[in-house]
Amino acid sequence: MKLRIQLAGRKHEADLRLEGRRVSGTLDGRPVEADAVEVSPGIYSILLSGPLDGAAYEIQVEPAPSGLTVTAGGRRFRAHVIDPRQWQGRRGGSVEAEGRQSILAPMPGKVVRVLVAQGDKVDAGRGILVVEAMKMQNEIRSPKTGTVERLAVEEGQAVNAGDVLAIVS
Repeated sequence: MKLRIQLAGRKHEADLRLEGRRVSGTLDGRPVEADAVEVSPGIYSILLSGPLDGAAYEIQVEPAPSGLTVTAGGRRFRAHVIDPRQWQGRRGGSVEAEGRQSILAPMPGKVVRVLVAQGDKVDAGRGILVVEAMKMQNEIRSPKTGTVERLAVEEGQAVNAGDVLAIVS
């Protein structure tokens, strides 16, 4: 997956491959290899190999109003990750979808948490549900401010890429 990351005001380009716990690829054109394990929700243990062989980090990632807050080595950073596979109309975070929106599964996985109920009012960017894929949990967010018209899945249900998860109107 190709990602553009802004961390503490600095921009980075990552091209990463995930195979189980193994992460490999490039970060800003330099090769990286690591083992990464989510030890509890939002907390990751990372052991680097290659040129930085043996360096270990515990990283905490929390959602923030405008991106993420990342804590590593006792220091907190603001981060924003742009995944080119996501709908490009949401680039600045301030553009909101209009009309009735179907929220689709971005990848095959399993619904591990439903964060809203049918009929709930939601703001753009609010988490609707969490899908686990390749041992990573991905929060699926509302593309618009509105009402959850329908939830098409329940916790524990397997989903395929493109399946309708919910509808917000």
